[in-house]
Amino acid sequence: MVEILRARAGGAMGDEAVFYAAYDAVLRQWPVEVRSVDVPSPHGSTRVQICGREDGVPIVLLPGGGTTSVVWFATVGALAASHRVYAVDLMGDIGRSVHDGERLRGAGDLTAWLDSVLDALDLDGARLCGHSYGAWIALNYALHAPRRLDRLALLDPVNCFAGMSPRYLAHALPMLLRPTAERVRAFHHWETGRTPEDPVWRAFLDSTAGARRSKVVAMRRPKAQALRGCTVPALVVLAERSRAHNARRVAAAARRLLPEAGVVTLPGASHHSVPTERPAELNRLLAQFLA
Repeated sequence: MVEILRARAGGAMGDEAVFYAAYDAVLRQWPVEVRSVDVPSPHGSTRVQICGREDGVPIVLLPGGGTTSVVWFATVGALAASHRVYAVDLMGDIGRSVHDGERLRGAGDLTAWLDSVLDALDLDGARLCGHSYGAWIALNYALHAPRRLDRLALLDPVNCFAGMSPRYLAHALPMLLRPTAERVRAFHHWETGRTPEDPVWRAFLDSTAGARRSKVVAMRRPKAQALRGCTVPALVVLAERSRAHNARRVAAAARRLLPEAGVVTLPGASHHSVPTERPAELNRLLAQFLA
C-alpha cells in the first residue's frame, strides 16, 4: 500500500504508475513464491506469473477483462499445491503484457496468440481455466486446439452459451467510455452488492481506471455445432447472482451444448466476486475437477 500512496502523491508519475504499484501490491499477497516472465509472441510480449510445484501438471489461468493475472490471489494457493501454475496477463487488455506487434481482430488472433504463449512455455497437455472474458478465450482455444488441453474450467463465462444482459452492458458503458475510480467502484458494487473485502484488491480495482488497454476483442458466441463437438473434459462454474447474464439460462444452454461437461452454480456468488471473494467453494470445485 505504501507504493500506491507514493504513486498517488507524485502526480508527475501519472495514473499508470498508480496502477502498476497496485498490481505489484496484489502480487506480493500471493501465498506462494512467484516468478514473473515475459514471453515473446508475434503480437507482443506476454507477462506470465509462474508458481507451484515444478513437477506439477501445468494449468494456465486466463483472467476476466480488466483484472489481470494478479486476480487469482485467493485461488492460486489451492492450485499450486498440485499444479505448475501459469497466470497470464491477456494480450490487448490492461496489465504488463505489451501489445506492440500484430493486430488483434478477432477470436482467431487470440487463439494464435495463446498458441505462441504455450509454445514458448513448452506446454502441451495443460489444463486451462478462465473467468469471464478469459473464459470466452479459453473456450475458443479448446475448440481451436483440443489436443493441446487436458481439461477446461470456465468460470461464469460470458457470450459462450448465451448472450449478455443488456442492463449489465448499459451499466458498464459509462465506466468503459470514461473510467474513473468512482465509476469502477460503483459498477463493481452494483454487480456484486458489496465492497471487496481485501483493501489491497480494492485499491487495485480503483487503479484500473488509469490503466491502458490496446484492444479487447469483440466476443462472438461460438456456433452450437462447434460446441457440441468439443472433446476437452470441461467444468462450467456459474455465479448464482451474476448480473452479466441469466445464470439459469446459461446453465441450461451449457448442459445442452456441452452434454459431457459438469455444470455447477456457486450459491450467492456474482460475476465480479469470482474468483476473489469467498473462494472456498470455488477452490473445492476446481480441486475436485482437476484431481
